[in-house]
Amino acid sequence: MKSDSLRQFIRKKNSTPLSQPFSSHGSSSSQNIKRITKTHKSLGILSLISPTTDSTEKRQTRHLRLIQDLQQIPTDQFTRKRGADDFAHLNSLEETLNVLETNFLKEEGWRVDASALSRALSLCSSSRSLKSGGQFHCLAIRTGVVGNVYVGSCLISFYSKCCKLCNAYRVFEEMPVKNVVSWTAIIAGFAQEGLVDGCFELYSLMRTSTLKPNNLTFTCILSACTGGGSLGRGRIAHCQAIEMGFDSYVHVANALVSMYCKCGNVEDAYHIFERMIGKDNVSWNSMIGGYAQHGLAVQAIDLFEEMKKQRVKPDAITFLSLFSSCRHSGLVKQGQFYFNSMVEHGVQPELDHFACMVDLLGRAGLLEEARDFIVKMPIHPNAIIWGSLLSCCRLHGNVWLGIEAAENKLLLEPESAASHLQLANLYASVGCWDQAARVRKLMKDKCLKTEPGFSWIEVRNEVHRFRAEDWSNWGLAVIAAVVDSLADHMGSLWYDLNRVVTDDDL
Repeated sequence: MKSDSLRQFIRKKNSTPLSQPFSSHGSSSSQNIKRITKTHKSLGILSLISPTTDSTEKRQTRHLRLIQDLQQIPTDQFTRKRGADDFAHLNSLEETLNVLETNFLKEEGWRVDASALSRALSLCSSSRSLKSGGQFHCLAIRTGVVGNVYVGSCLISFYSKCCKLCNAYRVFEEMPVKNVVSWTAIIAGFAQEGLVDGCFELYSLMRTSTLKPNNLTFTCILSACTGGGSLGRGRIAHCQAIEMGFDSYVHVANALVSMYCKCGNVEDAYHIFERMIGKDNVSWNSMIGGYAQHGLAVQAIDLFEEMKKQRVKPDAITFLSLFSSCRHSGLVKQGQFYFNSMVEHGVQPELDHFACMVDLLGRAGLLEEARDFIVKMPIHPNAIIWGSLLSCCRLHGNVWLGIEAAENKLLLEPESAASHLQLANLYASVGCWDQAARVRKLMKDKCLKTEPGFSWIEVRNEVHRFRAEDWSNWGLAVIAAVVDSLADHMGSLWYDLNRVVTDDDL
């Protein structure tokens, strides 16, 4: 795999070696290893796996012990035709586990088939229950249904949603038969991690097989482009969707609108939105959110009013996007008006809506009003709300109110390094050096460090990321030369290049 993000992700996960298959159905272990190794080389993944850590080896040992326990149960217990549909009517993971314990572990003659396991794994995916899903995976291996294409697809989705992409990929590679659902599931897993190159590599492999992608496949690819800010790759996927006739599907069009908005091309996003047939709430929310992201408050408000004229009922996300557009443009009265009208549209304000209103008031310099708004909230404020007030206090130089906001935020997030640093800087700005030293010592004792931010730019369909104090970029010398040239040009225009930028300026 050529993706740098994939290399970083695989190394970060410290996964168990992919050459060790989960199961050995349909072939010997040596054949499985050869087959998996060959495919891994084609994707460039096997060489990127870092050595396993002690904690990973312990998890693998527990996993193997669980498999061994299941293997000790007589095979007849799985093959008798009784209780095959006991999972069908269940809607929660707890009920499913109770049925499994009652029937499978205590009664003999109970059978688990592929449809039952698929249902159980879907529930594990929804609840992100890694432990329970691992047990059902072991059960699938013992019963021999792990090779079923639907069970395999559910396992891929389960591990992906639990942020275990390496395990999901192992399951995918061990599947004896793959269908479009399997390919879409693994592409969705890579998309969830923002691995755009990995998604397109898998898509290319899928196209070389006898299978054809469907509309959900393109939705996953476009979501990866959205998260990674890859406009060039998104355009390629758009062309492919048009060629295969999937651009007319509502959820594909919605993904296209989101992709173009997030990648900075609002004009193309509105072009797609305007020509959509059968717009739903996601369509309207994506376009309003795109306008809000780029500070186009007037367009966002006009589109919201048009939405009401079309008798499309706004939801919580609609108002969230609307408030976001108002706060970026300083439209306090409009934001307050729409906030007060939420109940009329049948939408109850949530914490995110309150946070937007606090930020709206704070950015406009109405800091006392923002504090009173927090105090009068019908629900308890979270750390995000106090953080919004803190940022606004720093922006407008209200130190003492900022200290109050920072202290309240630390009560809710005591391990936040950024909050500690902001509070220390606020104490220092008013000469409270003892308090500032106390906060910094607390950071040191807790081993708290701030994570450096990063920015990115796409050049020739490749996304380049830049992180503070990161010297690994191959084009750094050229970039530094251009920056020096710009600095010389600014100096010739009498710009002050010696002014130090502090944390309060950011």
